[in-house]
Amino acid sequence: MGKIIAIANQKGGVGKTTTSVNLAASLGALEKKVLLIDADPQANATSGLGIDVESIEIGTYQLLEHTLPVEECIMPTESPNVDIIPAHIDLVAIEIELVDKDQREYMMKKAIGHLKSTYDYILIDCAPSLGLLTLNALTASDSVVIPIQCEYFALEGLGKLLNTIKSVQKIHNQDLDIEGMLLTMYDARLRLSNQVVEEVQKHFSDMVFETIIQRNVRLGEAPSYGESIINYDVTSKGAVNYLNLAKEIIKKNE
Repeated sequence: MGKIIAIANQKGGVGKTTTSVNLAASLGALEKKVLLIDADPQANATSGLGIDVESIEIGTYQLLEHTLPVEECIMPTESPNVDIIPAHIDLVAIEIELVDKDQREYMMKKAIGHLKSTYDYILIDCAPSLGLLTLNALTASDSVVIPIQCEYFALEGLGKLLNTIKSVQKIHNQDLDIEGMLLTMYDARLRLSNQVVEEVQKHFSDMVFETIIQRNVRLGEAPSYGESIINYDVTSKGAVNYLNLAKEIIKKNE
């Protein structure tokens, strides 16, 4: 039975998409069957895996509208063992279109629930907001990974996200767990980076992944080539970090 993991934080620029793409590729490299769902209208996870966003006609939008069976929304990628449900800018409209629908928070859950027998891991790259799109992702998920960048305002907004997760647990999905908090963009030379790590570990001890994602030039370059860090430079620090994260998640779940 597979596991559905949302990657969420309403703050932008914390490494959500980088984590979604590279965790998917790392799990795939470790021979797990992975589906990545791009639930962000910016569609960066889609282009980050080398798919031309302009050419997308079927994807997360159709999945949420229930206009097509989910199987028809899935595309293969260049990454071994990784499929994707791509996003397109059209996804911006979905929040308005779902507003008056019955059971609007459960659209994704209904569409993808049965895929857990096909995939080992289903990852959802969430939009940087706490709107209906993210709510759908959290309602459909078994757990959530929260990327936190090692910078000054790291913990700002975290309370809001944790409250949202609590209310999703209470109202829509009592089985939702926190898979872990992931420290990203870590620079060992900066005192601030180290302070953030200490503070997050002090507050949330068991909830923080042992793996820390370090700042890495190759990691930043990979998306512009439409490749995951595993395909782009498997020997880089970024690739090693994400492979370690994947191993940590596999160990925890199996």
